Amino acid sequence: MRGRIAASLGLGLALLAGAAAASPRGREPPACRGRIAAEDRIEAVAARGELVLASGRRARLDGVRWPDDPAAAEAARAWLAGFAGRTLATREAPEPDRWGRIVLDAATQGGEPADLAGGLVAAGLVAVDAGEGDSLCRPGLLALEDAARRRGQGLWAAAPPVPTEEVARLATMVGRFAVVEGRVRNVGERERRTYLNFAPFGAEGVTVTVSKRTWRIMLERGFSSPALRGRRVRARGIVELWRGPTLDIGAAEMIEMLDEEQAPRR
Repeated sequence: MRGRIAASLGLGLALLAGAAAASPRGREPPACRGRIAAEDRIEAVAARGELVLASGRRARLDGVRWPDDPAAAEAARAWLAGFAGRTLATREAPEPDRWGRIVLDAATQGGEPADLAGGLVAAGLVAVDAGEGDSLCRPGLLALEDAARRRGQGLWAAAPPVPTEEVARLATMVGRFAVVEGRVRNVGERERRTYLNFAPFGAEGVTVTVSKRTWRIMLERGFSSPALRGRRVRARGIVELWRGPTLDIGAAEMIEMLDEEQAPRR
């Protein structure tokens, strides 16, 4: 019996380790290192996907954004609740988030392991989001999301990415998470931030702002100003209003090039 449990745990941890290793540069970002392998069980799924674990802890899945729409949120919660009572293999961040929740990846045990975050994304029930982190520790989730979006599955059927030309629509989404797509018209590099503008100079439009640290990471991956000008990109983040709708990007993975000729990634 112990041998079977150990083997099942090993399968789950191997699944999560492989999913976490797909960094664009081939190595795990510093912010994603030091994950702790553990085992727990889902007792219940609370509001906004918070996991209530048998150990008495509360946790959230890393790399996903819970839907704002109540119907979509309930669909995602019901999917997760289907795994209540199942033992989990987990990879946990060494420090909790600011609400005291454990940040983790989790795969079910017993039979074929099911990757919880990967399953939610693949079913189109949630979007990918690095949240307040400066790195997306599961970049492979973006490919799963792309497949769900192309199928028009789940939330992507009703809420595909918003074109950056729809400025008025984005202005009504202040304070909400959005995925946008558009062509970068110009790039303004400043001392503290870099600005990706999606409208001609002087016209009202969408702006994506990138912190100095994140811009440095993007430069290392080939996302320079010349490489971005005129290119179609997908960006995601919380919509703010500053001379027009603005998305502030904290993790480099939250901007994706969409053209066939993409910038090189090392």
